[in-house]
Parts: sequence; C-alpha cells; structure tokens
Amino acid sequence: MADPVLPVPHRPGAVSMFFVAKAGVFALGFWIWLLVLVLTGDDATGAHVLAATGAITTTLVGVVLGIRLALQHSAAVRHAELKRLLVDISWNAFAAAGNAETSGKVVPFPTAPSEDERSSRDRISVFDRAPGGEGSGRDRGGNRRR
Repeated sequence: MADPVLPVPHRPGAVSMFFVAKAGVFALGFWIWLLVLVLTGDDATGAHVLAATGAITTTLVGVVLGIRLALQHSAAVRHAELKRLLVDISWNAFAAAGNAETSGKVVPFPTAPSEDERSSRDRISVFDRAPGGEGSGRDRGGNRRR
C-alpha cells in the first residue's frame, strides 16, 4: 500500500521573496550608480542625492521585507509544529483511553428531566408567592401577574 501524501504546511515566501529580491536588485543598482557618480569626481549634485536616497531607501526596504519574510517563515514552522503536537497529544489520549485497564469515572451528558421528575418536584416561582412575603405557600387567589 502506498504511503499517504501528507499536506505540506504553509510556507510563506514566493511573493515575499520576489519583493525582497526586487528590492535587493534596485538597491544594488542605486549603490552602483552612487559609486559611479562618486568616482567620477564631480561636485555633489541632485543626481548624487537621488542615488544616495534611492540606495538607502531600497536597502532599508529590502532589509524590512527580509525580516518580515524570516518572521513569517519561523511562524509557519512553529504553527506546523504546534499542529503536529496537538495531533500527537490527542492521538495519545485516545490510545490511552482505549488501552485503559479500568474504566474511568464517566460523567453522563446532562439531559432534560423526564415528566415524572418534573411532577415530583414542588417548585414555587416568584409569581406564585404572596406579595410582601406573607405566607410561603402558593397564592391561590388568582392574583397572578403575567
């Protein structure tokens, strides 16, 4: 019999990795452009400022997206481990209950009382009592509030 194919846990990254790589390519381009501008020996111009700003910004964006990708990946791994642990715990509890030598104390599921149990109880509601606390019996005078 063939082994069942286990589902692969969620692994974030295809789209996130694309943006990290894209930011890295842009950052590399800006850093090279800035290096070329600096090595030409010209005075600082608007192009220098634009290249430096672009290099710093795209580098920071790449770092932030890379950190986010790493955090998502570690969270996905932790989530998969937690799911595996919960399955193991529930399976072990199920197997232990089935292999128990003595039956444990079983708490029955609560059900509604039958007609016999209802009629045997003498319930007095708040509306059946006499006003002002007089008498503890039922008000048989017909003064019921509805």
